[in-house]
Amino acid sequence: RFLGLSDDDAIEMAAEPKFDGLSLALHYENGTLRAAATRGDGYEGEDVTRNALTISSIPQRLEGERIPDVLEVRGEVLMLKRDFLALNERQQAEGKPPFANPRNAAAGSLRQLDPAVTASRPLQFSAWGWGRASAWPFDTQAESMAAIESWGLPVHGRPELCPDLDTMITYFRRLEAERATLDFDIDGVVFKVNRLDWQRRLGEVTRVPRWAIARKFPAEQAETILRAIEIQVGRTGALTPVAKLEPVTVGGVVVQNASLHNRDEIARLDARIGDHVIVERAGDVIPHIVRVLKEKRPPGTRPYDFPDHCPVCGAEARPDGVIIRCTGGLTCPAQRVERLRHFVSRDAFDIEGLGEQQIKTLFDRGAIRSPADIFTLAKRNDEIHLETWEGWGEKSVANLFAAIDARRRIGLERFLHALGIRHVGQVTAKLLARTYHSIDTFLALVERDNPESAVSELATIEGIGEVVARAIVDFFAEPHNREVVHDLLREVEVLPAEEPESDSPIAGKTIVFTGTLERMTRAEAKARAEALGAKVSGSVSKRTDLVVAGPGAGSKLKTARELGVTVLDEEGWLRLVGDASAT
Repeated sequence: RFLGLSDDDAIEMAAEPKFDGLSLALHYENGTLRAAATRGDGYEGEDVTRNALTISSIPQRLEGERIPDVLEVRGEVLMLKRDFLALNERQQAEGKPPFANPRNAAAGSLRQLDPAVTASRPLQFSAWGWGRASAWPFDTQAESMAAIESWGLPVHGRPELCPDLDTMITYFRRLEAERATLDFDIDGVVFKVNRLDWQRRLGEVTRVPRWAIARKFPAEQAETILRAIEIQVGRTGALTPVAKLEPVTVGGVVVQNASLHNRDEIARLDARIGDHVIVERAGDVIPHIVRVLKEKRPPGTRPYDFPDHCPVCGAEARPDGVIIRCTGGLTCPAQRVERLRHFVSRDAFDIEGLGEQQIKTLFDRGAIRSPADIFTLAKRNDEIHLETWEGWGEKSVANLFAAIDARRRIGLERFLHALGIRHVGQVTAKLLARTYHSIDTFLALVERDNPESAVSELATIEGIGEVVARAIVDFFAEPHNREVVHDLLREVEVLPAEEPESDSPIAGKTIVFTGTLERMTRAEAKARAEALGAKVSGSVSKRTDLVVAGPGAGSKLKTARELGVTVLDEEGWLRLVGDASAT
């Protein structure tokens, strides 16, 4: 229709694998690499030039004929499956958490603050297209990609030409059958109109090209045997069943464990030890059992009997909705270890050098029992001699102590999140910090003699509610928890939350951002709104005061108009908050 062609006219398509990596744009001037950035939201990305220079497959200088003076090459940062497995083995040997998949590994490696870390990771680059170019002397997609490859840029999965729908289907099915044997993870196929003049005529809609279409493969599955069900205990006492499987390859990754979610899921599947099961792995999702092959069930199997006592501490396990929860609290070693791991995690105290394995080792050997113990490690090292432990040395211990000291001052929001109070994640911690501003004011509330009045006050905060309020008050009603908090406060300084600007035009308003912002990132807009006293929400409701809509706004904008909520574009938003000079 857009091209004015008849039904009999053929449109040749260039078919390419859809790599599951991190998008990267390389900017060349006169053949020399000048900048590299992640694609971000399509308008603004993250500058990763220093790190990209360490990837050996990215040429710093292009060679060949007809290279545009200014050229942006687009592609994916990838990691070979075998390199991913080797990296995860190294992570675990160093006591660090493994990456979920090659894409996460590639993204995390490219975004390192230290380029030396990126250089140590086995990253690859594969080009799949181009953006801005001062000139483009080619007529087709296939010819263009051949030229890009001739200039020294890797092109994994060269375009294959498909003259009709039948060949497109054949290509898709062939690649789907081969995907497990490929070196890289792919999650589908991209079909692009081969003629560039037709691409230009078809154009784009909200930055999505009309001349290309992606088709994803269905989630990968495999049959294996359920050998055991292991119960893991989380930091809030939740008992989570994990299926221990006969090792099976799913999508090029060996799977030995799969999620069973909870007691009800085991009952729904009627999963039994010894059953043949179908396990599925899709993208970032943890492998999970999708069904039991009951026709292959061996004789003598019995329904799984979910434990009614904690397998770690022996305390009674009680139902809490769909969750079965250990009642042992902080007397349960498993919960204490998981809380310590949460305490040092990235969104909490973020102590570099204290990974999951290091925390467990320190706990198992009695070096730490509570968060405050982490901050007294250095003064107790004359007794502990941490540098003599396996996997440690004088330099690594010195680095650890320096990292711990660097976290002795922390914002109220992070401090509250680090405590591991049930139902108090980052969002709730931010609400509490913005409401009470200082740790002293907050503790005066939650430790008052009348706990019901504290619950009532907390429940009035929008976004908290009675369930969360009671969980907070119950946490501080436990003497051991109060002791843990006050011991910690003797070691760290909790910085008060910044007071929002109460006289701003958006103070106390609920704002929703939707679509793409061109003059600031979404994170910057959110931070600006919160600094001016507004609450930023992810959904539109009757309580929403203002929606800021950029290009690509969808259902949220529609809902706002239906509810009569005020809608501003980005320019109107900047004028409202006095940031018209923002860039």
